[in-house]
Amino acid sequence: MSNLSTKELSALEDQLGFEGMLCCKYQDAAQATTETELKNTYTQYAAQHKQNYETLLGFLR
Repeated sequence: MSNLSTKELSALEDQLGFEGMLCCKYQDAAQATTETELKNTYTQYAAQHKQNYETLLGFLR
């Protein structure tokens, strides 16, 4: 792992929080809707934010 500055670690922490929150919000929206097209779109968005989260987490490993 490369050495990250305190500022970079803080930004990474903030972005992890945003990605996690967005993933949860889209999962909730997918469960709340009865429209198939919206449900699929929200599920795709949730998966993308989960992937973003995992990618960012990889920088900390």
